[in-house]
Amino acid sequence: MSAESKRSSIERRATELRDLIRHHNDRYYAEDTPEISDAEYDALVKELARIEAEHPELVTLDSPTATVGGGSFTTFAPVIHAVPMTSLDNAMDSDELHAWGERVAKGLGGAECSYVCELKIDGLAISIRYEKGVLVQAATRGDGKVGEDVTANVATIATLPKTLKGTAKHPVPEVLEVRGEVYMSIEAFQRLRADKESENARRAAEGRGPLSVPVNPRNAGAGSLRQKDPRITADRDLSLWCYQLGEVRGGPDFSHHHDTLEFLKSLGFPVNPEIRAVGTLTDVYAFCDTWRERRHELPYDIDGVVVKVDDLRQRETLGFTSRAPRWAIAFKFPPEERNTVLKDIQVSIGRTGRATPFAVLQPVFVGGSTVSMATLHNRDQVALKDVRPGDTVVVRKAGDVIPEVVGPVLSLRPKKSEPWEFPETCPCPLKSTLVKPDDQADTRCVEPSCPFQRDQRIIHFASRGGMDIEGLGERTVFALSDAGCVSDVGDLYFVTIDQLLQLEGFADISARNLIDSIASSRTRPLPKLLTALGIKHLGPAASESLATEFATLDVIASASNEKLASVEGVGDVIAQSVSSWFMKAENKAIIEKLRAAGVDFGRVERSSEPQTLAGKAVVVTGTLANYSRDGAEAAIKARGGKSPGSVSAKTFAVVVGSEPGASKVTKAEQLGVPMLDEKGFEHMLATGTLP
Repeated sequence: MSAESKRSSIERRATELRDLIRHHNDRYYAEDTPEISDAEYDALVKELARIEAEHPELVTLDSPTATVGGGSFTTFAPVIHAVPMTSLDNAMDSDELHAWGERVAKGLGGAECSYVCELKIDGLAISIRYEKGVLVQAATRGDGKVGEDVTANVATIATLPKTLKGTAKHPVPEVLEVRGEVYMSIEAFQRLRADKESENARRAAEGRGPLSVPVNPRNAGAGSLRQKDPRITADRDLSLWCYQLGEVRGGPDFSHHHDTLEFLKSLGFPVNPEIRAVGTLTDVYAFCDTWRERRHELPYDIDGVVVKVDDLRQRETLGFTSRAPRWAIAFKFPPEERNTVLKDIQVSIGRTGRATPFAVLQPVFVGGSTVSMATLHNRDQVALKDVRPGDTVVVRKAGDVIPEVVGPVLSLRPKKSEPWEFPETCPCPLKSTLVKPDDQADTRCVEPSCPFQRDQRIIHFASRGGMDIEGLGERTVFALSDAGCVSDVGDLYFVTIDQLLQLEGFADISARNLIDSIASSRTRPLPKLLTALGIKHLGPAASESLATEFATLDVIASASNEKLASVEGVGDVIAQSVSSWFMKAENKAIIEKLRAAGVDFGRVERSSEPQTLAGKAVVVTGTLANYSRDGAEAAIKARGGKSPGSVSAKTFAVVVGSEPGASKVTKAEQLGVPMLDEKGFEHMLATGTLP
């Protein structure tokens, strides 16, 4: 390719990228219906920025790299920002964050610099104006210079003060503009999705097409804020974090950013409690690493950390580019949502016969790994989401959570697309009929001899949540089953080295290791054994309660429904399921195989902690400073207590952290259940009493 042809190709690509970015800006900001994920959008902008850096002659005045992302639209009246609302440059990894730190140091001539780290809330930027302490206007960012007037909608946010009351130290300024992020909590988003899906179920029953269901809290929050009817916005339960000052007249002088945040808090504005002032870039790295790991402990979505120079005079020295401040950067976490093509929908059969549809995807890197399959939950969910083979879909993988298809991108649906039909027969060789009772969401294969159910029961038994048999994965279970070595979980303990050596992939060492692993599982605690048996409705918490109450498997097997149901956290449904399971002849045979193999039927682990909370139920909601959610629940259980997921009249106390679930707090207030902060929680752990 000649130099002229190459330059022409690069110029065409730059033009194509600008058009693509503008198109996706409109879909994201104006219509709240994005066609690509944030990560894919960022990649387009980064590619354009690289081309423009290497070929400055191709830069245009209206390039998206020189303007703020959002446009100015016509749904609401325009608002001119007194102080422009700029965008932020992104750092995608620690190297880019380090490079930003070096640019800051160079811009300050090597002067010492401190920083403020803020969680990057995945919401919609807003500017809220007060005059003489009264809220007079709220506007979206728009193109940074002109936004949209959404005052009536923002005024519905419960945590936003409508009038300001100053103090002797901090009187109310004549004019005060506060910048922040409007967002929808995960709990509010789940309620909205449930409402939309219920509405779609009604529409389907009436023969009408489904309405669009929001795919994530950010889009749901943005769409809610831009409703023409403020009453709809009020029903959506939006929230707000404030993080910056805009125009201020008659206010105090500040030298540091963290002082402005304290000022905002003193006036009653919600300021995120996780914001930290730190002294070095090393501290910034540590903050970013911490929240990359802990992001799922929060009751709202974040997609990174915003890092700002703390000293306001140093900010003036550093200044701005055409679109962003040089004194701040957004450190982006790895994306947890990506768009890809749904190639096919298939059905898997679980240990209880449940038929679960799953998506076969064009492989996509999301949530730290490459995903090629994702759950679709059940028949009703496929219909409600209306996902179809050939669709471009939003795939989400958060941490260790199983990847799921959130929904389709309807604007990219192929024209001849047809709704997917759930199969009528099991995919196993027996081809038995799949059944869906009218009162249940799940479709099931009810053929007891279904080989898929058999294999899944064995896989569940060996899993980490069950007997934790290392080395006994799906492939090995399938191979043992196909070879006729195992027909149920009891057969596992009688598998021989010679049998394993007949299977592909096994040598003497690997075979002996698996036999040893199976043997060591004989001494797993009773709660693990109960969970491993795969009894319908019986999960780890109820298994632990039964083991603690009855001490041995034989006593549980012979207990009456009434005795089983009386155990805290069990109830009638689980009791009936447990009782029915132990009465079946095939399950009695499995128990006898396990007994003959020497599996321990009565080992219950005891905590060394004092049992200060024995028999007490403690609910945890919100984020605690010194405990993860799992850590808090483990601390309760280690002291003999229980940590259910909901508040009831039997609840001893509710531990309330930052951003608690509104429904749990409301229920505790209605029932008069005591609510504790973290200090009170630690007192209760130590003494078993309320402070």
